[in-house]
Amino acid sequence: MAKETENRKLEHIKICLNQNVEFKTKSAGFQDIELIHQSLPELDYQAIDLTTHLFERKFDYPILINAMTGGHPESIKINKTLAQIASEFNIPMEVGSQRAAIENEKLISTYRIAREASQSAAGEIFLIGNIGGGQLVKGYGIREINKSIEMIDADALAIHLNPLQEVLQKEGDINYQKLLGKIREVIKQVKIPIIVKETGNGLSREALGALKDIGVKYVDVSGAGGTSWAAVESYRHKDISEFARIANNFRDWGIPTVVSTLTAVKMGFNVISSGGIRTGIDIAKAIACGADMAGIALPFLANAYREDLNALRRQMQILIRELKICMFLTKSFNLEELKSAEKIFLGKTKQWIEAINK
Repeated sequence: MAKETENRKLEHIKICLNQNVEFKTKSAGFQDIELIHQSLPELDYQAIDLTTHLFERKFDYPILINAMTGGHPESIKINKTLAQIASEFNIPMEVGSQRAAIENEKLISTYRIAREASQSAAGEIFLIGNIGGGQLVKGYGIREINKSIEMIDADALAIHLNPLQEVLQKEGDINYQKLLGKIREVIKQVKIPIIVKETGNGLSREALGALKDIGVKYVDVSGAGGTSWAAVESYRHKDISEFARIANNFRDWGIPTVVSTLTAVKMGFNVISSGGIRTGIDIAKAIACGADMAGIALPFLANAYREDLNALRRQMQILIRELKICMFLTKSFNLEELKSAEKIFLGKTKQWIEAINK
């Protein structure tokens, strides 16, 4: 089982690097948001404040380097490089699912490197651990949770929900019974913040309501429109035609990121908006929808794999500049003002919003 998990981690990296794994016909919805241009911003562009507070911590920018990998020797260089960038820009970072290292302690270093790299860089980062909801159902308890936290000195822990991906895997964990109770127990027993996150298919109003009832405060909606893990699994199972065909048929399944973000904000969560965020303009629109932070993963992967710090710096600088320009042009001195910036919704996203609010 441990070796199987390790090999799967490498397969996922290679597929995401070499194949088109994004949604084909469904978008995250950001193209349907128009931020209203203000010709009289009455602001000094240089003085605009991009800092944000989340998890009782101040960050320089509202950008999360979202979960990508860990659990295979190839992932060491990725997590090391990403942690160096997170440290340099004072933004949080989340590691990939830590199941592999729980099954095989020899793989702890593939995650721990993120903490060690930040310690030797510009400063220690806010590092988020990651465990699967499916593993909680299978028997992971406080011992495994504490192990996940301790191996990286985690500042927060994400519990990821990926029922679609699991049901499309030949070896997937497809029993989700009594998961809410398991999450409730984790919240009670763990002192650091707990984030419940989807993995590319979005959180519905019903799911969010259930999470609210058990005391969840932080969610990462991880909506449809970015990386499709159904697409990833269709490539993984290409030699098993039935699995590949079914996975490909679910490539565009899910709730668009914008829709899930708006729903989570309306229900009072602290919200990380992720899934299809590709530009600083997308980040601005996510914040304008009420999100506290935007999560990005796939766009960083190739440069992290090449250990190209300069390329990653340029990516970050472009994202930040685009976000800042949006704030200037919407008369938003800080992110709280951006949350209330005037905006309109068009197209399919407007149809989604109207349909779920009936």
